[in-house]
Amino acid sequence: MNDRRNAGAAVTAAPGKVVLASNNAGKLREFAALLSAAGIELIAQGTLNVPEAEEPHQTFVENALAKARHAAQLTGLPALADDSGLCVRALRGAPGVYSARYAQLAGGEKSDAANNARLVAQLANIAERRAYYFCVLVLVRAADDPEPLIAEGRWQGEIVDAPRGAHGFGYDPHFFIPALNATAAELEPSVKNATSHRAIALQQLLARLKEDA
Repeated sequence: MNDRRNAGAAVTAAPGKVVLASNNAGKLREFAALLSAAGIELIAQGTLNVPEAEEPHQTFVENALAKARHAAQLTGLPALADDSGLCVRALRGAPGVYSARYAQLAGGEKSDAANNARLVAQLANIAERRAYYFCVLVLVRAADDPEPLIAEGRWQGEIVDAPRGAHGFGYDPHFFIPALNATAAELEPSVKNATSHRAIALQQLLARLKEDA
């Protein structure tokens, strides 16, 4: 009971402050832009000397929950975590939860360039190119929060061989959205922030927060 009271006090003492359980600069930019309008100040976990959490699970939601609880435990603040990735139908959902280290799993380096190179190679001579970005967001008010807020979003598109665009990160240069006639990397940040898988998930999350206010 004492631990729960202390955690609750920490949350109350810092209203509007939420730790982002990620060191990904691209995610920080996107989430900070999306959350600022709701009056939420996002703090990168790295600035609070929080190391990255392990992501041993095979589902997006389990990984996101583990990261959120880890950041909340070490900071005493509410924490937001996402686990997201690219799911390609022809590859039976891969890279999926392994999107950030897709090339590394095959002995390559951990980088966007290497991941994209492996993806394009895996799809050589395959006509089916449908894919989607998937995102799960988890917000915990404290490390032991028994009712974490969970939201998800899915962004439909297809994979193109030649990279296009200079914005975004990850697989964005190869993720083409037919409805917008552009890759994710060709979209202005404001457009991506309004339409992406993270935007869809975040709108769900903000709606939940309003319900619980």
